[in-house]
Order: sequence, then structure tokens, then C-alpha cells
Amino acid sequence: MERKSKRAVVLLSGGLDSATVLAVAKNEGYEPYALSFSYGQRHAWELQAAKRVAASIGVVEHRTVDFDLRAFGGSALTSDIAVPKGRTTQEMTGAIPVTYVPARNTIFLSFALAWAEVLGASDIFLGVNALDYSGYPDCRPEYIAAFEAMANLATRAGVEGRQAIKIHTPLIALSKAEIIRLGCGLGVDYSLTSSCYDPSPSGVPCGQCDSCLLRQKGFRENGIEDPLLTR
Repeated sequence: MERKSKRAVVLLSGGLDSATVLAVAKNEGYEPYALSFSYGQRHAWELQAAKRVAASIGVVEHRTVDFDLRAFGGSALTSDIAVPKGRTTQEMTGAIPVTYVPARNTIFLSFALAWAEVLGASDIFLGVNALDYSGYPDCRPEYIAAFEAMANLATRAGVEGRQAIKIHTPLIALSKAEIIRLGCGLGVDYSLTSSCYDPSPSGVPCGQCDSCLLRQKGFRENGIEDPLLTR
């Protein structure tokens, strides 16, 4: 099965990682189709960031799929559960935190797979990371490999030999500092992004959740200030 199209579906949350992945896909010559999700997340401000990032970097099309994972809950991002604050890096690498959303990446990738088949796109880009992350099981390389294998069994285009799905995870082995360095080299405007799990109604980051702390650590290790903190 050959890749005849340079179209790619890029999962775009509006965060630092997904903005970088979109820039990587664009830099590699793909025609990006950005896909975001309104899933009942408490940090829905990120969807405004996704729109800004898509417009800044440039996409063929940007769609937002609307569904509600609050129907199941089970996460601090979709239920009335406090978002952990002020944790150390060691604490973040311990047990899977309550900010894990059950099966979220599987759901997101399934939507991406469906759109990729319709578009005739063989490539899906995802900003998962297995180093500076909070222990999420659906960010691991073995999970991505398993989903890719499944994806190539799951579609009509794959069965008919018209499409070979490849899931690209260019950030998976990078630290947050390395991701920021990569993005800066590609011209990503990180002032447009939103990483916080518990922002104010106007999008001001809390500065203390795991995502904020990892982001600040990455900028600090590059010797530059997070543009969200200089507004």
C-alpha cells in the first residue's frame, strides 16, 4: 500500500505539544487537517487556543468534534474532582494521576482514523510524550504501535489495500525542553497556546497543575520565559 496523499490529520488540543506537532507536520510537507475535541473538559479554554494555533501555523481545515465525556466522568478534567497542584516531578512520575481521562487518546485517535479514511490520508500526527508526562498509559510507544496495528485492520481502505495508516509521534522521546526548542526553531508562537488543566475563565493559567509546572520547567531549561507569564 502506497502513500499517495500528503494529507495528514493532526490532533490539535491547543496546547504546547500539539502546536509543535502541527508545525512539524507542516514543515515535513504535509497538508494538515487539524482535529480538536470539545469533550466536556474543564479546561475548554484550550479550544480557543487551538483556533489561534491553527490560524497561525496554517491548516487546510480545522474541525472540532463535540461529545461529552462527563457522561462517564472518572477524571479531574471531566468530573468534580480537584486538579492536583504543586506536585514535584517525582510525584508526577508515580501513580497515574486523576487528570487521566479514561480512554481519551483511543477515542481521539478513532475519530482521527475515521476522518483520515474519508480524506484518503494515510498519516495521523499526535503530540504524545513518554518522558515529561504525567504517567498516562495512552502516551506510551507500545500503545501507539498497538493502535496503529489495529487501525490497519479496521478500515475499508486498509482491507482493500488503498491505505496504510501511519501514526506519527515526533515528540514521544523528547523532554519538554527539547519540544520547546524544536517548536521555537519552527516558529511556533507559544503565546497562542494553552496548557493549563485549571485555567481561569479568561484563560489565565493556574501555574501549579502538573501541565503548568512541566511547561514552566521546559521554558526554564531553555533559558527563556514562558510567553503566557509575560502578558
